[in-house]
Amino acid sequence: MSLRRRTVEVLVAAGLLGAALAPPATASTGPGPGASVPLRVATYNIHAGAGTDGVFDLDRQVAALRALDADVIGLQEVDVHWGARSEWRDLAGELARRLGMRVSFAPIYSLAPAAEGEPEREFGVAVLSRYRIVSAENHELTRLSTQDPNPVPAPAPGFGEVVLKVRGLPVHVYATHLDYRGDPSVRIAQVADTRRIMAEDRESERGPVRQILLGDFNAPPAAPELAPLWRELTDAEPGAPTYPALDPVLRIDYVAVSKDTVRVRDAAVAETLASDHRPVVADLSLRR
Repeated sequence: MSLRRRTVEVLVAAGLLGAALAPPATASTGPGPGASVPLRVATYNIHAGAGTDGVFDLDRQVAALRALDADVIGLQEVDVHWGARSEWRDLAGELARRLGMRVSFAPIYSLAPAAEGEPEREFGVAVLSRYRIVSAENHELTRLSTQDPNPVPAPAPGFGEVVLKVRGLPVHVYATHLDYRGDPSVRIAQVADTRRIMAEDRESERGPVRQILLGDFNAPPAAPELAPLWRELTDAEPGAPTYPALDPVLRIDYVAVSKDTVRVRDAAVAETLASDHRPVVADLSLRR
């Protein structure tokens, strides 16, 4: 069943989407010498657990994420004990437990607790993975803080990277959320930071480096500030917009992969109102 150039309705109640998007039978068998390795990935801005109706409903998001049947998921706008809007819950940890996945959370903001003895209030991005997380790092990007009344662009954390071992192959996965403002200047700096970090990873390893960038870029594919990314990365074009979820007109959510080491087999946008964005899911082949 081809996923390209159409949306996929999240038929959770009927239990149909898991079958429709299930990996091919060859995915469950070990690859032979020289064979490519299949991997399904997704990206989803979860809007701190709230749907298009503004209601916090993590059960709804768990169902939408489970229906994607992805091996690796990049998440944006993830609250960890942040506030009342998400019931002070650890969304990264809870989603991982309920989906039976490993998790790496990369906070953008870490603020003092609301009361003495309580955990820090954190907000950021996360990677969920069915595969073992070998290492994790929270890199800095240029940011314009939403917590400062008079912000200036400055390095700040929140560009999450994990290294996974996928059937013996190391894979670098990055989760990001670029600046939302109409002025693209901060996004220009963030793209430059992203390319520098990814280039350092390529230079530091022997042999081919498989890289997957997942995120909400807050800009359409043809935006000039994103153009440098496409020099090294392939955009997994899903053929449909992702935002706003209720009646989407823009594609600002991305799966992008290294050109020489990862091939895009298929991609789609999943139709769900569990957030104000729609998720993108892509079937990839990792080259040996």
